[in-house]
Amino acid sequence: MASSSFSVSASPGVTERRGIPGAQFVEDVQTYLTQSGLDVNSALAFLQERLQQYKLVEMKLLAQQRDLQAKIPDIVKCLDVVATLQSKKGTGEGLITDFEVSEGIYSRARIEDTDSVCLWLGANVMFIHVAYHICRFEFLSVFMVQAATLLQKNLDNAKASLEVLVADLQFLRDQVTITQVTIARIYNWDVHQRRIRQVAAAKDT
Repeated sequence: MASSSFSVSASPGVTERRGIPGAQFVEDVQTYLTQSGLDVNSALAFLQERLQQYKLVEMKLLAQQRDLQAKIPDIVKCLDVVATLQSKKGTGEGLITDFEVSEGIYSRARIEDTDSVCLWLGANVMFIHVAYHICRFEFLSVFMVQAATLLQKNLDNAKASLEVLVADLQFLRDQVTITQVTIARIYNWDVHQRRIRQVAAAKDT
């Protein structure tokens, strides 16, 4: 997923999720520094960089989440329209609906029995127009079913993707918390070591 954003892989034994490396919780700072071959400043610099990488990935995931959360209601509305058109077909009632002429301006129209439903697919300014016929004969109604099937598939995929994104974000936030705690532990350990050296130096004098 976003593994290319991380220049250094996770430490051995640390889990990862879809290319997001897991953060290592440091219980013993001295052991961590020895095993990693880093001094305090290098370790803090590495962890700060990792923290920024986590933040960048979080921003991307949040943007994807917002897009899906906006997309799902639209798909549901499309499914409702298709179902309504199917239910009105052949009844002679027609369908009264309001449609947007331009931003904030709506007009009311009556839709008589129609033989097709149009779906708009794509993103931004690039759209593909697809028409599915609503046939008068029951054995040919597969075209309308195809429209509903396509929309349902898109809805299922969007919901599944949203669930994965939510789990990714939770995992990512856990790693951010662990990294922040590790930074604090290393910093405090360094402060403590400096004080010990200062006391020792004072006694020597």
